[in-house]
Amino acid sequence: MGYEFSDILKHLPHRQPFLFADKIVSVDLGKSIHAQKNVSINEDFFNGHFPNKPIMPGVLIIEALAQAAGILGFMTMGKTPEEGSIYYFAGVDKVRFKNPVSPGNTIDLYASIRSEKSGIWKFDCTAKTSGKNVCEAIILCADRPK
Repeated sequence: MGYEFSDILKHLPHRQPFLFADKIVSVDLGKSIHAQKNVSINEDFFNGHFPNKPIMPGVLIIEALAQAAGILGFMTMGKTPEEGSIYYFAGVDKVRFKNPVSPGNTIDLYASIRSEKSGIWKFDCTAKTSGKNVCEAIILCADRPK
């Protein structure tokens, strides 16, 4: 199935400048997602991180992974934020950064469902650029009423 940018907007409450998913490559409902973020020199955070050596902040890579996981969770539940549900970023475990992300990179965002209990979802997440690991983390999200 092909996905449009509107599918991202339908399944995430985030908007610019805090939307870090540009494309849904594939989704296996109840299992996994592959999404992408195109990193542009025009991103505001590059003005200060770092002048003359632009590197995407690690916390924003984690946020991009959490957004991909959120899309997977919403799609799996058959819910949308517009219907009164919100997915809160509830925690992150075992984070490791492996390589920097620079302007011009495309980040491949992978999330797979590890578990779900009482509305708390755990996702195994990996971010890659050009096939190289950038970040690995276990991300927790909580499905709650808006």
